Amino acid sequence: MKVDFKKSINSYAAKRNQFAVLDVPKMQYLKIDGHGDPGESEYALAVEALFPVAFSLKFLSKKLLDKDYVVPPLEGLWWAEDMETFTTRRDKSQWDWTSMIMTPDWITLDMFEQTCKEVSRKKSPESLDKLRLESLDEGACVQTLHLGSFEDVGPVLDKMHNEFIPQNGLSMRDRHHEIYLSDFRRVSPEKLRTILRQPVSQQLA
Repeated sequence: MKVDFKKSINSYAAKRNQFAVLDVPKMQYLKIDGHGDPGESEYALAVEALFPVAFSLKFLSKKLLDKDYVVPPLEGLWWAEDMETFTTRRDKSQWDWTSMIMTPDWITLDMFEQTCKEVSRKKSPESLDKLRLESLDEGACVQTLHLGSFEDVGPVLDKMHNEFIPQNGLSMRDRHHEIYLSDFRRVSPEKLRTILRQPVSQQLA
């Protein structure tokens, strides 16, 4: 039976116009780091390295372990020295990012390395050597669903960061996280569905 993690892991679900606090489980990801505007070539090269490995791992998992699954959506961690570059100024040139795809915990480092060698022989993506397999344990987070262009997330993040989080006795930690439920290469900007997530901790009295 094919596993669809978007349906089996509740942190892959969110509602529009609602901020929810939830505990995100520890998960394993294919990751690649970069800097700057996601519209520039560095980000595109990262995505070009991620997807061939993600799908090849899926096929290897089915072949070796008889475990099949739907490849999860593209995700991204975003940060900068000044977080206002996300909310008010939206200065993309100042952004740092990690582009990533969740990978089941039964995928081993040996399987990852074998797959990277296979992808290198067939396609040899330019950024393949920057790819790594690594866990992420976010724990308590606030998240919501944004419908629309990436250019319009600023006010939503401003409300999350400066209203909902402090008003609920929480403080931000770690990196802003986005989950791209829509394929932005095929879906028009106004119909894009993106989960916006921020790890939080309880404020000390």
